Amino acid sequence: MTEFAAAVTSRVPSVGRLGDLAALGKPRLSVLVIFTAAIGVFLAPEPPGPWTTAGFLLATAALVAAANTLNCWLERDIDGLMARTHRRPLPAGRLEPRTALGFGIALAIAALCGVAASSNARTALLGAAALLIYVLVYTPLKRLSPWALLVGAVPGALPPLMGWTAATDRLDVPGWFLFGVLFLWQLPHFIAISLYLEADFRRAGIRALPITHGRRAARALLFAFVAALCGFSLLAFPLGLAGPAYAAIALSIGLAWLVLAAGGLRRTASEDWARRLFAASLLYLPILITAIVLDAV
Repeated sequence: MTEFAAAVTSRVPSVGRLGDLAALGKPRLSVLVIFTAAIGVFLAPEPPGPWTTAGFLLATAALVAAANTLNCWLERDIDGLMARTHRRPLPAGRLEPRTALGFGIALAIAALCGVAASSNARTALLGAAALLIYVLVYTPLKRLSPWALLVGAVPGALPPLMGWTAATDRLDVPGWFLFGVLFLWQLPHFIAISLYLEADFRRAGIRALPITHGRRAARALLFAFVAALCGFSLLAFPLGLAGPAYAAIALSIGLAWLVLAAGGLRRTASEDWARRLFAASLLYLPILITAIVLDAV
């Protein structure tokens, strides 16, 4: 009996092991994805029922976790070289690579089936595209080109469009608008990260903009992307997607972020400035999205 119990126990993952598997999915990032995907569903003219929506959001979160797990498996070598990632389960040796690979593939299959079952084929295809672009294109491209930034922003911007198509089964202007906001938002967000973590990225061999083009050029591009986002966010008003209240809020927070981004054009801009801009990006997006939701309500 003791031997049988020991055999069964050896096959049951420990709490710590389950925690490590969950960590591969980067839960905090999944929360952001659920939030943006939910906005796409909510803004649709006839959103599905609460249970269908919950199933779709759960499947979408699982899909993001699968993509992140496979990303961790592919980047386990460079994760071990960076201070911010060397304690992740794979570089720290707490999980075997084959375990992470199997878990990521199984989760991806289950998640795509869940997205299809809770929405439609169009949304499932968008989810599959996001997964493949992130894992097979963006992840290896980071070591080859700084413009992997643009490629990686595509899967990151697809969740709100998926939310819209899940509710409407159409690729309409509102869905593309949400995609555009998320796409443009990610560019200054991640350039800021690369500025204050340049040493980490250099050790890992990641071809980030500050490394390939210099810090001044990276800060100038960051400013340009913030300006582009500020202008793009205002298109919701002339397109009839939102009213003047939204436009006023979008303009106010956009200009505030733009003023902060302009500080990077000075030669004396420091890592502290990059950290402040990164923090501002985390405030900007939920405020803008909340303004869209309140305007719709």
